[in-house]
Amino acid sequence: MQITYNEPAGQRIDKYLVGKNMPELYSRSFIDNLITENMISVNGREVKKSHLLKLGDLIEIILPEIRALTAEPQPIPLNIVYEDEYLLVVNKPAGMTVHPAPGNPDNTMVNALLYYLKDNISTGSDSLRPGIVHRLDKNTSGLLIAAKYDRIHSLLSRLFQDRNIHKHYQAITTGIPNDTDTTIETYVSRSRSERTKMAVSDTGKLAITHYRIMKYFDQFTLVDIKLETGRTHQIRLHFSHINCPLLGDKTYSSMKRVKNLLPSYHHKKLKSLLNKHMTRQALHAYKLEFIHPVTDKEMKIEIPLPEDMIETLNWLQNNFSAEYL
Repeated sequence: MQITYNEPAGQRIDKYLVGKNMPELYSRSFIDNLITENMISVNGREVKKSHLLKLGDLIEIILPEIRALTAEPQPIPLNIVYEDEYLLVVNKPAGMTVHPAPGNPDNTMVNALLYYLKDNISTGSDSLRPGIVHRLDKNTSGLLIAAKYDRIHSLLSRLFQDRNIHKHYQAITTGIPNDTDTTIETYVSRSRSERTKMAVSDTGKLAITHYRIMKYFDQFTLVDIKLETGRTHQIRLHFSHINCPLLGDKTYSSMKRVKNLLPSYHHKKLKSLLNKHMTRQALHAYKLEFIHPVTDKEMKIEIPLPEDMIETLNWLQNNFSAEYL
């Protein structure tokens, strides 16, 4: 693949390629790997990702051979919170991707479900998503519903579409929201500058997030969240939008942004916390409420916070003054 650079000089090659939004270059990390493996050159010479482009530069890209993705059963332990003959609810750990995708072909929730359920799993929306009715981000932990049969899958999907499955989360924010109990309502769409991110916009899909502050710390809060809609990255985007990004969120925040909120004598401890304990966004899907689509039983499934979030709250308690509401 060849691309001739026809834009103003001085743009980094990695940022330029990300901004091209090409399906062959599907993520920033994929582009970075291609550069590291010397599969991207400029005017016939190998470059680093910080290389600055000039008008007329010829960029040559060697793409690895594309393998057809398939979802195969793998003996991965599942933390099953609820199960009956129609569906099951699992507690997904942070770090596990829900379904296979380029760059992450196995060790996903789908691989684990295929091994556990064998033939008793719904077809799903496509061949790589059997059983999957909804999803959580890779680094978000918590409750996930899987369907055993196509009919149940369809009924559960309708419940989600009609907003009759209520999803509750707990999160730790950096910064303190202005309101203790309110709703964030915006439109969201794919970011024009970084296609792997979402952005608040004047058009797009309506996103509604209800939240209540459960506990205050000096520069942080623990919040309880109820989603009315379920847009991609909705919670992370909304709290970044009100200038209270989730602690540990590297996509919608940064270490620099967090440090700016804290006195300098806390920076070393905070860095240790984020490097050793809260290495992902502090977001956990802890409760699901819905009417069972077959039995009509009122379902209320709830789990505690994971260990890394508990450790983080303890650290905040010990290092920052805190008060319960």
